[in-house]
Amino acid sequence: MSAPRFVHLHVHSEYSIVDGIVRVDDLAERCRELGMGAVALTDHNNVFAVPKFFRAAQAAGIKPIIGVETWITPAAGAAERYRMVFLCQNREGYRNLSQLLTMAYRFGQHGGVAGIEESWLHADGLRGLIALSGGPAGDVGRLAHEGKTEQVRQRLVHWRGLFGDRYYVELMRTGREREERYTECMLE
Repeated sequence: MSAPRFVHLHVHSEYSIVDGIVRVDDLAERCRELGMGAVALTDHNNVFAVPKFFRAAQAAGIKPIIGVETWITPAAGAAERYRMVFLCQNREGYRNLSQLLTMAYRFGQHGGVAGIEESWLHADGLRGLIALSGGPAGDVGRLAHEGKTEQVRQRLVHWRGLFGDRYYVELMRTGREREERYTECMLE
């Protein structure tokens, strides 16, 4: 049995202006050097780097996974916005993601930052998309940090209802505040 292969599923590039400094060409080359077969580019609220990323990844022999990290605005009266990551499985997923991002820029601006309204998320419009929970900054992560285990379970059921087996809890171990408690709750 061969060792499991690692794939980054949440990487920000220079196109995530606020917190990304990785150059797309360098990302693809480094993944090739490390023997990674694929990598996901998940810039904040945009897919501007996709053409450059796709070409660079293919030239390096790496499977490009297109995605985005975005803000989700919950239903009226709910808690503050939270993060979520969407990854495209196929062309239909890319079209659905593009439609959600277009709506975010046209109708989902909050304080000058685009976001997706949770009410826009319906199973038909999410076909071809994989969802990552957003880690500690996601809705599930925030509830876990607050020790609200039953609400965590309810949200997981909600997301599984929308995405089926294409919803994944995102675990991170980078030593940042809140990660350990979140990770313990999710593993439980």
